[in-house]
Amino acid sequence: MDAVRILIADDDKEIRDLLKKYLERELYQADVAADGEHALRLFNANSYNLVILDIMMPQVDGIEVCRRLRNKSNVPILMLTARDHEVEKILGLSIGADDYMTKPFSINEVVARVKALMRRFLILGSELGTQGKTKITYKGLSIDLRQYTVNAGGEEVSLTAKEFELLKFFATNPGQVFTKTQLFRNVWDSSYIEDDNTIMVHIRKLRKKIEIDPSNPLFIQTVWGIGYKFTGEKDES
Repeated sequence: MDAVRILIADDDKEIRDLLKKYLERELYQADVAADGEHALRLFNANSYNLVILDIMMPQVDGIEVCRRLRNKSNVPILMLTARDHEVEKILGLSIGADDYMTKPFSINEVVARVKALMRRFLILGSELGTQGKTKITYKGLSIDLRQYTVNAGGEEVSLTAKEFELLKFFATNPGQVFTKTQLFRNVWDSSYIEDDNTIMVHIRKLRKKIEIDPSNPLFIQTVWGIGYKFTGEKDES
């Protein structure tokens, strides 16, 4: 496998250099950008496996960069946010970011989050093809585990890496009720929830993409006071 290539966009040189240093220690290839316009130019000129985006950047901010990347790619996106910018966190997740971390952060945790995203997006996706079943099909919903594609209502829908992993986790455990903590542990590879808005935003976005009526969902249902479960009629045809 070719080296994993990561794009780091942050206007703080110290953070850029530190992230690049630690990620390259893990044998990732890292490019850096000091503003949003530079990040977009690099992304358009190269092939990246993951993007780390600071929200507060000059020229083009991280929210707009994320929006533009999502129009053309499902590359995993990890956003860096200021601790008191709650609205920006939620907005970033709602437009397609897969995960976020608040500043100041532990550099080792950033590396761990990157590894988790890479494992899910690259390694796990390729391993599924060797384990027999590569497609999960329900009435009106088809999930291709090898190609990382989803078809809902006869049309292909575009999911972020994290949205796909969340849907896959639900669909492979139908009928089971999961708390937010359990979802965070299994899909985000973390033992604690930094902010349960993360779960709610991803489920809301996922419902909009796969449900006929997101306000009355068929597949991802809320179990009040507990969490969520996946239901749906299996397609045996």
